[in-house]
Amino acid sequence: MNNIERQGYIYVLAAVLIWSGFILVSRIGGISPLSPYDVIAIRYVTCTAILLPLWWFKFRFELLDLKLFVISSIGGLAYALLAFNGFELATASHAAVLLPGLMPLFIIVLSALINKEQHRLEKWLGVGVISIGVAGLLWQKIPNSDLMSVGHLYLVGAALCWGLFSILLKRWDISPWQATVSLALITCFLYLPVYLLWLPKNISVSNLSELVGDIALQGFYQGVMATIVQMLFYVRAVQLIGPATVGAFMAFVPLIAGFSAIVLFGEDLTAALVIGLVFVSVGACLSYSTFFGPKGSYHALRKY
Repeated sequence: MNNIERQGYIYVLAAVLIWSGFILVSRIGGISPLSPYDVIAIRYVTCTAILLPLWWFKFRFELLDLKLFVISSIGGLAYALLAFNGFELATASHAAVLLPGLMPLFIIVLSALINKEQHRLEKWLGVGVISIGVAGLLWQKIPNSDLMSVGHLYLVGAALCWGLFSILLKRWDISPWQATVSLALITCFLYLPVYLLWLPKNISVSNLSELVGDIALQGFYQGVMATIVQMLFYVRAVQLIGPATVGAFMAFVPLIAGFSAIVLFGEDLTAALVIGLVFVSVGACLSYSTFFGPKGSYHALRKY
Protein backbone atom coordinates (compact mmCIF):
# COMPACT_ATOMS: atom_id res chain seq x y z
CA MET A 1 0.00 0.00 0.00
CA ASN A 2 1.50 3.34 -1.04
CA ASN A 3 1.20 6.61 0.85
CA ILE A 4 -1.67 7.92 -1.30
CA GLU A 5 -3.76 4.81 -0.69
CA ARG A 6 -2.99 4.95 3.02
CA GLN A 7 -4.23 8.52 3.17
CA GLY A 8 -7.38 7.55 1.27
CA TYR A 9 -8.21 4.79 3.73
CA ILE A 10 -7.68 7.17 6.64
CA TYR A 11 -10.07 9.68 5.09
CA VAL A 12 -12.76 7.11 4.33
CA LEU A 13 -12.48 5.59 7.81
CA ALA A 14 -12.93 9.05 9.31
CA ALA A 15 -15.97 9.67 7.08
CA VAL A 16 -17.52 6.35 8.13
CA LEU A 17 -16.98 7.10 11.82
CA ILE A 18 -18.42 10.61 11.51
CA TRP A 19 -21.52 9.35 9.69
CA SER A 20 -21.96 6.60 12.29
CA GLY A 21 -21.55 9.19 15.02
CA PHE A 22 -24.21 11.34 13.37
CA ILE A 23 -26.80 8.66 14.16
CA LEU A 24 -25.66 8.41 17.78
CA VAL A 25 -25.42 12.16 18.38
CA SER A 26 -28.82 12.69 16.73
CA ARG A 27 -30.33 10.14 19.10
CA ILE A 28 -28.67 11.92 22.05
CA GLY A 29 -30.41 15.07 20.84
CA GLY A 30 -33.67 13.16 20.50
CA ILE A 31 -33.66 12.03 24.14
CA SER A 32 -32.27 15.32 25.48
CA PRO A 33 -34.40 18.26 26.67
CA LEU A 34 -33.98 19.77 23.19
CA SER A 35 -36.89 19.36 20.77
CA PRO A 36 -36.27 18.09 17.23
CA TYR A 37 -36.99 21.64 16.03
CA ASP A 38 -34.28 22.98 18.34
CA VAL A 39 -31.74 20.50 16.95
CA ILE A 40 -32.58 21.45 13.36
CA ALA A 41 -32.16 25.14 14.16
CA ILE A 42 -28.83 24.51 15.90
CA ARG A 43 -27.60 22.39 12.99
CA TYR A 44 -28.32 24.88 10.24
CA VAL A 45 -27.48 28.07 12.13
CA THR A 46 -24.05 26.65 12.99
CA CYS A 47 -23.40 25.41 9.46
CA THR A 48 -24.60 28.67 7.93
CA ALA A 49 -22.37 30.74 10.22
CA ILE A 50 -19.36 28.87 8.85
CA LEU A 51 -20.34 28.56 5.18
CA LEU A 52 -21.94 31.96 4.57
CA PRO A 53 -18.65 33.94 4.76
CA LEU A 54 -16.91 31.36 2.56
CA TRP A 55 -19.67 31.57 -0.02
CA TRP A 56 -19.86 35.36 0.09
CA PHE A 57 -16.15 36.21 -0.04
CA LYS A 58 -14.52 33.32 -1.94
CA PHE A 59 -16.69 30.68 -3.61
CA ARG A 60 -19.85 32.57 -4.52
CA PHE A 61 -22.35 31.17 -7.02
CA GLU A 62 -25.93 32.10 -7.86
CA LEU A 63 -27.98 30.97 -4.86
CA LEU A 64 -31.36 32.23 -6.12
CA ASP A 65 -31.84 29.26 -8.41
CA LEU A 66 -35.09 27.28 -8.49
CA LYS A 67 -33.24 23.96 -8.69
CA LEU A 68 -31.20 24.79 -5.60
CA PHE A 69 -34.38 25.73 -3.75
CA VAL A 70 -35.97 22.40 -4.74
CA ILE A 71 -33.04 20.24 -3.61
CA SER A 72 -32.68 22.26 -0.39
CA SER A 73 -36.38 21.90 0.40
CA ILE A 74 -36.17 18.13 -0.10
CA GLY A 75 -32.67 17.22 1.09
CA GLY A 76 -32.43 19.94 3.72
CA LEU A 77 -35.77 21.01 5.18
CA ALA A 78 -37.95 17.91 4.62
CA TYR A 79 -35.11 15.49 5.38
CA ALA A 80 -34.24 17.27 8.63
CA LEU A 81 -37.84 17.51 9.85
CA LEU A 82 -38.44 13.81 9.24
CA ALA A 83 -35.06 12.54 10.42
CA PHE A 84 -34.84 14.45 13.70
CA ASN A 85 -38.44 13.70 14.65
CA GLY A 86 -37.58 10.08 13.90
CA PHE A 87 -34.53 10.19 16.15
CA GLU A 88 -36.73 11.37 19.00
CA LEU A 89 -39.21 8.50 18.67
CA ALA A 90 -37.17 5.53 17.38
CA THR A 91 -34.10 3.88 18.85
CA ALA A 92 -30.68 4.62 17.38
CA SER A 93 -30.08 0.96 16.51
CA HIS A 94 -33.27 0.90 14.44
CA ALA A 95 -32.30 4.21 12.85
CA ALA A 96 -28.99 2.58 11.88
CA VAL A 97 -30.96 -0.02 9.93
CA LEU A 98 -33.51 2.28 8.33
CA LEU A 99 -31.66 5.47 7.46
CA PRO A 100 -28.34 4.34 5.90
CA GLY A 101 -29.99 1.09 4.77
CA LEU A 102 -32.87 2.59 2.85
CA MET A 103 -30.91 5.45 1.29
CA PRO A 104 -29.18 3.31 -1.38
CA LEU A 105 -32.43 1.40 -1.95
CA PHE A 106 -34.39 4.56 -2.70
CA ILE A 107 -31.56 6.01 -4.79
CA ILE A 108 -31.43 2.94 -7.02
CA VAL A 109 -35.21 2.67 -7.41
CA LEU A 110 -35.71 6.40 -7.99
CA SER A 111 -32.81 6.60 -10.44
CA ALA A 112 -34.51 3.91 -12.49
CA LEU A 113 -37.90 5.62 -12.32
CA ILE A 114 -36.83 9.26 -12.73
CA ASN A 115 -33.51 9.16 -14.59
CA LYS A 116 -34.36 5.97 -16.52
CA GLU A 117 -31.00 4.45 -15.54
CA GLN A 118 -30.27 0.82 -16.33
CA HIS A 119 -28.84 -0.95 -13.29
CA ARG A 120 -26.76 -4.09 -13.15
CA LEU A 121 -28.03 -7.24 -11.48
CA GLU A 122 -25.71 -6.79 -8.48
CA LYS A 123 -27.37 -3.48 -7.68
CA TRP A 124 -30.87 -4.98 -7.68
CA LEU A 125 -29.52 -7.84 -5.59
CA GLY A 126 -28.39 -5.20 -3.07
CA VAL A 127 -31.88 -3.72 -3.08
CA GLY A 128 -33.34 -7.15 -2.37
CA VAL A 129 -30.94 -7.85 0.49
CA ILE A 130 -31.64 -4.44 2.08
CA SER A 131 -35.38 -5.04 1.74
CA ILE A 132 -35.09 -8.36 3.59
CA GLY A 133 -33.15 -6.71 6.42
CA VAL A 134 -35.62 -3.83 6.82
CA ALA A 135 -38.66 -6.11 6.48
CA GLY A 136 -37.26 -8.46 9.11
CA LEU A 137 -36.81 -5.63 11.58
CA LEU A 138 -40.27 -4.14 11.03
CA TRP A 139 -42.05 -7.50 10.83
CA GLN A 140 -40.98 -8.27 14.38
CA LYS A 141 -42.77 -5.13 15.56
CA ILE A 142 -46.05 -5.64 13.71
CA PRO A 143 -47.55 -8.06 16.30
CA ASN A 144 -46.48 -5.65 19.06
CA SER A 145 -48.26 -2.47 18.04
CA ASP A 146 -47.40 -0.86 21.38
CA LEU A 147 -43.74 -1.04 20.38
CA MET A 148 -44.31 0.31 16.90
CA SER A 149 -43.27 3.91 16.64
CA VAL A 150 -44.20 6.56 14.13
CA GLY A 151 -40.50 7.38 14.38
CA HIS A 152 -39.82 4.45 12.06
CA LEU A 153 -42.06 6.02 9.43
CA TYR A 154 -40.31 9.36 9.88
CA LEU A 155 -36.95 7.69 9.23
CA VAL A 156 -38.28 5.91 6.14
CA GLY A 157 -39.57 9.25 4.88
CA ALA A 158 -36.19 10.89 5.58
CA ALA A 159 -34.40 8.20 3.58
CA LEU A 160 -36.86 8.70 0.73
CA CYS A 161 -36.20 12.47 0.76
CA TRP A 162 -32.46 11.88 0.66
CA GLY A 163 -32.86 9.44 -2.21
CA LEU A 164 -34.87 11.96 -4.23
CA PHE A 165 -32.38 14.71 -3.37
CA SER A 166 -29.50 12.52 -4.56
CA ILE A 167 -31.19 11.71 -7.86
CA LEU A 168 -31.90 15.38 -8.52
CA LEU A 169 -28.25 16.24 -7.81
CA LYS A 170 -27.20 13.90 -10.57
CA ARG A 171 -30.00 14.85 -12.94
CA TRP A 172 -29.26 18.58 -12.64
CA ASP A 173 -25.48 18.18 -12.37
CA ILE A 174 -25.18 20.10 -9.10
CA SER A 175 -21.70 20.02 -7.57
CA PRO A 176 -20.99 18.87 -3.99
CA TRP A 177 -20.01 22.42 -3.00
CA GLN A 178 -23.23 23.89 -4.41
CA ALA A 179 -25.26 21.18 -2.68
CA THR A 180 -23.55 21.67 0.68
CA VAL A 181 -23.85 25.47 0.68
CA SER A 182 -27.41 25.45 -0.66
CA LEU A 183 -28.61 22.95 1.93
CA ALA A 184 -27.13 25.03 4.73
CA LEU A 185 -28.02 28.56 3.65
CA ILE A 186 -31.36 28.06 1.93
CA THR A 187 -32.65 25.65 4.58
CA CYS A 188 -31.59 28.05 7.34
CA PHE A 189 -33.27 31.04 5.69
CA LEU A 190 -36.47 29.08 5.07
CA TYR A 191 -36.62 27.36 8.43
CA LEU A 192 -35.37 29.88 11.00
CA PRO A 193 -38.23 32.44 10.74
CA VAL A 194 -40.83 29.67 11.03
CA TYR A 195 -38.98 28.13 13.97
CA LEU A 196 -38.69 31.44 15.83
CA LEU A 197 -42.31 32.48 15.26
CA TRP A 198 -44.39 29.31 15.36
CA LEU A 199 -42.61 26.03 16.17
CA PRO A 200 -42.39 24.64 19.73
CA LYS A 201 -39.07 25.37 21.40
CA ASN A 202 -37.45 24.01 24.54
CA ILE A 203 -34.69 26.63 24.53
CA SER A 204 -35.32 29.78 26.52
CA VAL A 205 -33.36 32.41 28.41
CA SER A 206 -34.31 30.80 31.72
CA ASN A 207 -32.94 27.32 30.91
CA LEU A 208 -30.11 28.29 28.56
CA SER A 209 -27.40 27.58 31.12
CA GLU A 210 -28.80 24.07 31.66
CA LEU A 211 -28.74 23.30 27.92
CA VAL A 212 -25.30 24.68 27.06
CA GLY A 213 -23.77 21.19 26.87
CA ASP A 214 -26.54 19.80 24.65
CA ILE A 215 -26.46 22.86 22.38
CA ALA A 216 -22.67 22.73 22.06
CA LEU A 217 -22.66 19.02 21.22
CA GLN A 218 -25.37 19.33 18.58
CA GLY A 219 -23.89 22.52 17.14
CA PHE A 220 -20.40 21.06 16.84
CA TYR A 221 -21.40 17.67 15.49
CA GLN A 222 -24.43 18.55 13.37
CA GLY A 223 -23.21 21.87 12.07
CA VAL A 224 -19.49 21.15 11.67
CA MET A 225 -18.60 17.45 11.69
CA ALA A 226 -21.60 15.89 9.91
CA THR A 227 -22.06 18.61 7.32
CA ILE A 228 -18.64 20.06 6.52
CA VAL A 229 -15.81 17.86 7.82
CA GLN A 230 -17.43 14.61 6.73
CA MET A 231 -18.04 16.08 3.28
CA LEU A 232 -14.39 17.07 2.87
CA PHE A 233 -13.11 13.70 4.08
CA TYR A 234 -15.53 11.82 1.87
CA VAL A 235 -14.67 13.69 -1.32
CA ARG A 236 -10.94 13.47 -0.60
CA ALA A 237 -11.21 9.70 -0.08
CA VAL A 238 -13.00 9.34 -3.42
CA GLN A 239 -10.19 11.24 -5.11
CA LEU A 240 -7.47 9.07 -3.54
CA ILE A 241 -8.82 5.50 -3.59
CA GLY A 242 -11.82 5.66 -5.92
CA PRO A 243 -15.59 5.74 -5.46
CA ALA A 244 -16.12 1.97 -5.49
CA THR A 245 -13.81 1.40 -2.52
CA VAL A 246 -15.28 4.34 -0.63
CA GLY A 247 -18.82 3.13 -1.28
CA ALA A 248 -18.01 -0.32 0.07
CA PHE A 249 -16.60 1.21 3.25
CA MET A 250 -19.73 3.32 3.78
CA ALA A 251 -21.71 0.11 4.03
CA PHE A 252 -20.18 -0.45 7.47
CA VAL A 253 -22.10 2.51 8.89
CA PRO A 254 -25.20 0.48 9.93
CA LEU A 255 -23.08 -2.08 11.78
CA ILE A 256 -20.92 0.48 13.58
CA ALA A 257 -23.80 2.77 14.52
CA GLY A 258 -26.19 -0.05 15.39
CA PHE A 259 -23.94 -1.98 17.74
CA SER A 260 -22.56 1.24 19.25
CA ALA A 261 -26.12 2.31 20.05
CA ILE A 262 -26.73 -0.94 21.90
CA VAL A 263 -23.69 -0.27 24.10
CA LEU A 264 -24.20 3.48 24.51
CA PHE A 265 -27.96 3.56 25.10
CA GLY A 266 -28.56 0.06 26.43
CA GLU A 267 -30.95 -0.76 23.59
CA ASP A 268 -32.23 -4.31 23.17
CA LEU A 269 -30.11 -6.69 21.12
CA THR A 270 -32.56 -8.90 19.26
CA ALA A 271 -32.13 -11.45 16.51
CA ALA A 272 -34.24 -9.30 14.17
CA LEU A 273 -32.01 -6.30 14.83
CA VAL A 274 -28.81 -8.25 14.18
CA ILE A 275 -30.25 -9.69 10.96
CA GLY A 276 -31.42 -6.24 9.90
CA LEU A 277 -28.01 -4.64 10.53
CA VAL A 278 -26.12 -7.41 8.72
CA PHE A 279 -28.48 -7.55 5.75
CA VAL A 280 -28.61 -3.80 5.15
CA SER A 281 -24.81 -3.60 5.42
CA VAL A 282 -24.32 -6.40 2.89
CA GLY A 283 -27.01 -4.95 0.63
CA ALA A 284 -25.55 -1.46 0.89
CA CYS A 285 -22.10 -2.80 0.01
CA LEU A 286 -23.50 -4.36 -3.14
CA SER A 287 -25.46 -1.22 -4.00
CA TYR A 288 -22.70 1.28 -3.27
CA SER A 289 -19.88 -0.59 -4.98
CA THR A 290 -21.84 -0.93 -8.20
CA PHE A 291 -23.39 2.55 -8.07
CA PHE A 292 -19.97 4.06 -7.51
CA GLY A 293 -18.54 2.62 -10.69
CA PRO A 294 -16.31 4.55 -13.06
CA LYS A 295 -19.36 6.21 -14.61
CA GLY A 296 -21.18 6.77 -11.33
CA SER A 297 -21.80 10.03 -9.51
CA TYR A 298 -19.87 10.06 -6.26
CA HIS A 299 -21.73 13.01 -4.78
CA ALA A 300 -25.10 11.37 -5.28
CA LEU A 301 -24.61 9.09 -2.30
CA ARG A 302 -22.67 11.46 -0.09
CA LYS A 303 -23.98 11.24 3.48
CA TYR A 304 -25.06 14.51 4.93
